[in-house]
Amino acid sequence: MYRIAIILLLLLKITNVSAQTEWKLKNEKNGIKVYTSEVTGSKFKAIKVDCELRATLSQIVKVLLDIKGCPEWLYHTKLCVLIKQVSPSELYYYSEISIPWPAQNRDFVAHLKVYQNAETKVVTIHGPAVPGFVPVKDGIVRVQSSKGLWIITPLTNNRIKVVYTLQLDPGGNIPAWLVNLFAAEGPMKSFQGLLLQLKKPAYQNAELEFIKD
Repeated sequence: MYRIAIILLLLLKITNVSAQTEWKLKNEKNGIKVYTSEVTGSKFKAIKVDCELRATLSQIVKVLLDIKGCPEWLYHTKLCVLIKQVSPSELYYYSEISIPWPAQNRDFVAHLKVYQNAETKVVTIHGPAVPGFVPVKDGIVRVQSSKGLWIITPLTNNRIKVVYTLQLDPGGNIPAWLVNLFAAEGPMKSFQGLLLQLKKPAYQNAELEFIKD
């Protein structure tokens, strides 16, 4: 699930940046570490968030697939709307990200699909942006190309390790220096929000038929 950036933790060109090796720690608080890395051929930096959370696999997957609840914790997310539920583990949704004036808001349609390794129980969630579904709106810049990656590994005592990687390309006219300046702020605030979201009653006893805790 990509989403964010600096000023937008969701609307970015989120990409699998596992091949990036020169990660530089930019922000760390309460066990949440945010890294950035230069990306060849792009003026926008890649971002990685690494942390351990007290939660089950089902709990965090339920939060990430609860599209209606995303604006409650995702940084600068104005709205999220479910477009199509393909299966319990696959869906399409539309999101609009609020960007400070004078820049225009961004939006995108994402395709989320959840996989779990039967042996290791590691959960992987891909979230590429896809064309169509929602017409381009006046005054909002559509993000055309993006894909995100969550890797969630079960630990012991109901703890999980989360690694989220993304690369920002918000499209339109927004200065790269502005995006990169806040590269650590958006992910940190989103993950702080995620921690609070996981504590809500709606997710406490989560059980998903496609996830084995």
